[in-house]
Amino acid sequence: MMRQNLKKVEHIKQDESMKMFPYAFGLNNSSGNSAKRPKPKLVYLLLFTLVSSCFVFAPHLFYFPYPSALFLIDSSIKEIEDRVSQNITEPPKPSKNDSSIKEIKNQVSQNITEPPKPSKPEESISCDRTGYRSDICFMKGDIRTHSPSSSIFLYTSSDDHVSQEIIKPYTRKWETSIMDTIGELKLVKLSGDKHSCQVTHEVPAVLFSTGGYTGNLYHEFNDGLIPLFITSKRYNRKVVFVIAEYHKWWEMKYGDVISQLSDYPLIDFTKDKRTHCFKEAIVGLKIHGELTVDPSQMQDDRTTITEFKNLLDQAYRPRINVLDAAEERRFKGKAAKRRNAKKPKLALFSRTGSRAITNEDQMVKLAQRIGFQVEVLRPDKTTELAKIYRVLNSSTVMVGVHGAAMTHFLFMKPGGVFIQIIPLGTDWAAETYYGEPAKKLGLDYIGYKILPRESSLYEQYDKNDPILRDPRSITQKGWQFTKGIYLTKQQVRLDLRRFKKILSDAYAKSNR
Repeated sequence: MMRQNLKKVEHIKQDESMKMFPYAFGLNNSSGNSAKRPKPKLVYLLLFTLVSSCFVFAPHLFYFPYPSALFLIDSSIKEIEDRVSQNITEPPKPSKNDSSIKEIKNQVSQNITEPPKPSKPEESISCDRTGYRSDICFMKGDIRTHSPSSSIFLYTSSDDHVSQEIIKPYTRKWETSIMDTIGELKLVKLSGDKHSCQVTHEVPAVLFSTGGYTGNLYHEFNDGLIPLFITSKRYNRKVVFVIAEYHKWWEMKYGDVISQLSDYPLIDFTKDKRTHCFKEAIVGLKIHGELTVDPSQMQDDRTTITEFKNLLDQAYRPRINVLDAAEERRFKGKAAKRRNAKKPKLALFSRTGSRAITNEDQMVKLAQRIGFQVEVLRPDKTTELAKIYRVLNSSTVMVGVHGAAMTHFLFMKPGGVFIQIIPLGTDWAAETYYGEPAKKLGLDYIGYKILPRESSLYEQYDKNDPILRDPRSITQKGWQFTKGIYLTKQQVRLDLRRFKKILSDAYAKSNR
């Protein structure tokens, strides 16, 4: 039934179409019953008309999701006209493709390394005068020495007015009497004609004085070598030392140590009249205290007096090896065996004149009975420091009366015992200059304070005299009183029964 109905509907539609377009089907409107063969001309006319109608009515009958090329061009022209009419000058927003191209261009431009613009070289003189012990100045730029005028010039590229700093490069700033003996240096900043460079240095300079108390062992280390280590360590030996008030004997005495601080020859500022040129210079030395290095004031926050001790070991080790080899030959190869088998060594610094131990021989025999091998040292200004270092570095105990020779505790290995015999009136100096620094080095420090009856002054003054009963009241009057009474006129006679306990304790510690 369904199929028959569908055929009837199709037949009806065909009949209706034949009625509406009789020429298309080759029918005459007057005779709809008979079918004739269609005429070709009429068919072609109808097809032409249909195609033309499609071009005319297609935009209105059909929807296309993408605009035609003509439509895009028309829209772009209209947009440009609108922007011109509104005076909009900024470029249109870039499309996604435009952004990609721009990004690629940026990446390419970033890979092109343009040379940096040349910066103006630093040209400066700055001085730190806040320290109690020393002044120190820093120079950067075109630096040129001129020893005839005791000057160091810094030439600048600007037309600034001439400026000048005066400095005495020595580390006892508070002692007016000794600083009066130190020559001034002028640090001058100026522009204009320059002294031509006769010697050009590619590394910095450190300039200091070996005047003042140089000649006294304590001051040579405290005022000179340790501050020089503190100041120059940052340069890792790539530094030139320029010395005011240079002494040849000082270089010969400490040449091994200096070679561990600098790879370059020393310059005698006074006698070397040539113009030396540097890019950087430090004038003056930093000092942290008595025979010490304060790590909190060092650039790496780690360096201590132990590092200075290690530097001494590196400086003297080659010479010590030579001395050991000579000893081996002298004892026919048995020296090393004797050194390893011998008793703990006690090194005693002997003095003559002021602060000498008048019963030294008895004290030596006492130490030997306790079990020590005793080596008595009597150094003078010509004694080779490497030889003293060799003795002390192999000793477990060092004994001596307060004085400059106690500076040699720096030669001992950490863990050793340092016994300082302290005469009357020298308590503060003994503890400050040697006792406390020895502890910082890691030594077991023992201060043996003598009693009035162990002092030669006991026979010169009444028992109730303040010189014996209250030395502090005398030392408070000043250095001259202390020196005149307690340092130059006093000798020591040890109470051996009392001192025996000190030596016995030291022996027990050396055998731990």
